[in-house]
Amino acid sequence: MDARDDAQLLRIFVGETQKWKGRPLYEAIVKKAREHGLAGATAIRGRMGFGANNHISTTSILRLSEDLPFVVEIVDKTEKIQEFIPIVKEMVPGGLVTLEKAHIVVYGSNK
Repeated sequence: MDARDDAQLLRIFVGETQKWKGRPLYEAIVKKAREHGLAGATAIRGRMGFGANNHISTTSILRLSEDLPFVVEIVDKTEKIQEFIPIVKEMVPGGLVTLEKAHIVVYGSNK
């Protein structure tokens, strides 16, 4: 992928306890993105959040939650992200999926 490429950011919000075929959903999405040759994916664990059910999940010691929010971010060329969206829709029965234009500034390994 080149810094001049048209790119998109796919952001997937899920709960820590959501599963896909026996493994955590966020992990399954990252591995599926790798299988499909996407440029990269990152799963980020949230410290606090709420969603459609309006339940607040938090790491606060007073309200320890077992279902913290996770966000999976995937950036790649628009056409590759568009091809991956149906897979995400199949894997994510409940959650939020957003898509936005991305401008790649730097891309590559630091090796």
